[in-house]
Amino acid sequence: MIDRRTFITASSLAAIGAGLPAMPLWAAQALQQRPIPSSGEMLPVIGMGTSGSFEVKPGSPEQLALRDVLRRFFDAGASVIDTSPNYSNAEDILGELLVSQDLRAKTFLATKLAADNRAAGEAQFAQSLQRLHSDRIDLLQVHNLRDWRTQLGLARELKAQGKVRYIGVTHFLDTAHDTLADVVKAEKPDFLQINYSVASTHAEKRVLPMARDLGVAVIINRAFEDGKLFAQVANRALPTWAAQVGVSSWAQLFLKFALSHPAVTVVIPATGKPHRQSDNLGAGYGATLDQAQRDELKAMFG
Repeated sequence: MIDRRTFITASSLAAIGAGLPAMPLWAAQALQQRPIPSSGEMLPVIGMGTSGSFEVKPGSPEQLALRDVLRRFFDAGASVIDTSPNYSNAEDILGELLVSQDLRAKTFLATKLAADNRAAGEAQFAQSLQRLHSDRIDLLQVHNLRDWRTQLGLARELKAQGKVRYIGVTHFLDTAHDTLADVVKAEKPDFLQINYSVASTHAEKRVLPMARDLGVAVIINRAFEDGKLFAQVANRALPTWAAQVGVSSWAQLFLKFALSHPAVTVVIPATGKPHRQSDNLGAGYGATLDQAQRDELKAMFG
């Protein structure tokens, strides 16, 4: 007798040998989850961004591919999708895909306020609801701290009204980390979103420790440095210990590096390619990196 996981693993290897598609990892085990500190609600550790990848022409082959990207994402048990009204038509494309495939109920939907005054923020939020075909947003974030006092106040009001479940603040540049940390310390939002990668570890100095101490959930963007990291590893083999932590690609290793920090809740890589979505999801299984492995990667890319 063999257990289900052993059977699936053996079947996957046999399929590969026969030139057939392997059974996905999530057929054998669940995607790892971590809690939102302010509520205890569990979130899958691999999410998805929409900048670039969902800024496509309606009815195009790229939009058709996104149907499969989403199917693989939700089949794995993932749920967190991050978008913004700043990403041209990404909200429109995402909203249409979610409603046409009846996926909204499975989605932890995050978008942003990126406005310069109260009236503009209110109008933008109303438009986001319309574009996303939703009457509620799970996470509303102040985009890159833009007019953050006004917009965070608006986000709190929308949360009190039941139109938003969680609020947060975001940025994507190292130079903004100290300001972001000051805002988080003063305002204690439910979430913060920040850039963090093997090549950009500045968030470790103050932002990530503060988030952990204050009980603020952390979303990581730019874990691939907008794709620049892949050029650096084009002809480089994975570390000898990669298989020990369940890693079979550099994308998985870059994501797992971010997830190995104890303050991190979820990473949100963006892709419009179904096979890359499956690869990204693979980072949500197996062990996290120990300190020696993290230090080796920092030395490699720092």
